[in-house]
Amino acid sequence: MKSTIIATFSIAAHDPDTGEWGVAVQSKFLGVGAVVPWAKAGVGAVATQAFANPAYGPDGLSLLEEGFSAEGVVEKLTTGDPQKEERQVGVIDAQGRAASFTGKECYDWAGGKVGKHYAAQGNILVNEATVTDMGEAFEKAQGSLADRLMTAIKAAQQAGGDSRGKQSAAILVVKDQAGYGGLSDVAVDLRVDDHPDPIEELDRIYQLQKLYFGETEPEDVLEVKGYVKGGVLNHLNRLGYISTQELSDEELYEALTTYLHTENFEARELEHGKIDAKVYEFMKHQ
Repeated sequence: MKSTIIATFSIAAHDPDTGEWGVAVQSKFLGVGAVVPWAKAGVGAVATQAFANPAYGPDGLSLLEEGFSAEGVVEKLTTGDPQKEERQVGVIDAQGRAASFTGKECYDWAGGKVGKHYAAQGNILVNEATVTDMGEAFEKAQGSLADRLMTAIKAAQQAGGDSRGKQSAAILVVKDQAGYGGLSDVAVDLRVDDHPDPIEELDRIYQLQKLYFGETEPEDVLEVKGYVKGGVLNHLNRLGYISTQELSDEELYEALTTYLHTENFEARELEHGKIDAKVYEFMKHQ
């Protein structure tokens, strides 16, 4: 077995309602997130694996940007590639059309499943269910594209996963101006390069991303009064942001603001006298 082969399973997908494209992947390979997932807002997404050709990523996105369909991109990438039978690639185009290619020389089990707005594929897997369950889980999942991608790769692992084991995982999701401060298109870009349970660790980090950068829902707005105010004072004191709980409302607001900025909760910072319930819960467990 070639040491350069990346035994992995991945899913490339699009959500037309949110205008997101993305890829989620797991592998028995160090730092799979640096090789497999590629995506560009408004253009599409590519997953390149097996005896991976990393050029399939940027080249595939360039072809998509030129107007090629997902199937057209796969044909263009593989035609003339002398090692195409060892390659595997999944592509989603700007319209959400999907295509998946598995070369005849990829190690069993290897194959792909194409569905509405997604391409799921894998090689050196325990069974075909790894891919079929991944696709079906994506179809049934709710939430953001990242939520659905995470659900899909969890289902793939539960169905069998990589026959050699597990080591790394990654998720990449892009959307126009969805990055930090609206200054980039990268909504989610998280990687677990080496871990005994990479998907579980990736999900833990993803939940942190949602906590830090997610927007406050109306039902999560708490007024800083009564037991909530007492709890905020207690936790700020315990964490060293104040030295006494006898504070004016303005002093409490200043201390809470310092805490929010120190912990990178600017996205969940509310008006004077209110706190995000998820932030309050986070404080309790620090």
